[in-house]
Amino acid sequence: MHDYERYAAPIVPRWRERLGQYWKLVRGDRPIGWLLLLWPTWWGLWLAADGVPPLWILFVFSAGVWLTRSAGCVINDYADRWLDPLVERTKDRPLATGAVRGREALAVFAVLMLAAFALVLTLNRLTILMSVVGVALAASYPYLKRHTYLPQVYLGLAFGWGIPMAFAAVQGTVPPVVWVLYVANIFWATAYDTWYAMVDRDDDIRAGSKSTAILFGELDLVAQSVLYALAFAALALVGRAAGLGVYYWAGLGVALLLVAWEFVIARHRDRDACFRAFLHNHWVGLAIFAGIAADFALR
Repeated sequence: MHDYERYAAPIVPRWRERLGQYWKLVRGDRPIGWLLLLWPTWWGLWLAADGVPPLWILFVFSAGVWLTRSAGCVINDYADRWLDPLVERTKDRPLATGAVRGREALAVFAVLMLAAFALVLTLNRLTILMSVVGVALAASYPYLKRHTYLPQVYLGLAFGWGIPMAFAAVQGTVPPVVWVLYVANIFWATAYDTWYAMVDRDDDIRAGSKSTAILFGELDLVAQSVLYALAFAALALVGRAAGLGVYYWAGLGVALLLVAWEFVIARHRDRDACFRAFLHNHWVGLAIFAGIAADFALR
């Protein structure tokens, strides 16, 4: 055997190479987006059920979170295939490099959304009808950055839609307090996605894309403070209206300390620091969920 044959890289079967590209396309290797979508959905489920929700509903929503988040990543990359090659952080994504074609991406998106919709069909009529709105939000979000500086707000609308759907599935109705929780999530998602947008701000400006980070400019940290303050004010209203106790307020307190640490991390607006602040919001969502879950479990 020649030396070059001995050390040649093993040939990867085409089907495995395609699956690897699709896995990257749906961000299977980056669970942060799934977690940021999961926590508010679980907030809604636990509040709707006054504790642990029915197991099938919990499964449908948890699996649905992964499927819809993955589908959202695919349609986002499809919409941004003109932009991603120009941005340092996204230039190696499968659609940006040409490793996956546009038609393939649309097919993957369709399969994921059909799987999610099949799960929803096992729930009640109100939840099914509300899921149509969720599909519209997920599919249209990526195109907002071309026309408005507020795609982060729209992300909050899309990422929080699992909250009213959770109440619809568990209770068959959507009481007013749900919309306060939904608004809280919109403020929170706008804030954490602004950290994310601050990472790409310079690239986005050059490419002609828009974001809240560009809109806020030098007042970005002030705007972030306001967004987080509004999110916690809305969460406090939810706690009062739902009659939640000390464990919930302790969870909110921990979440508030975690947010304060994000400002310490990102105070100089360094790209890596802003990205770390964005990732840190997973723990914020977890702290709030832990407070809700503990409050019902330890009554």
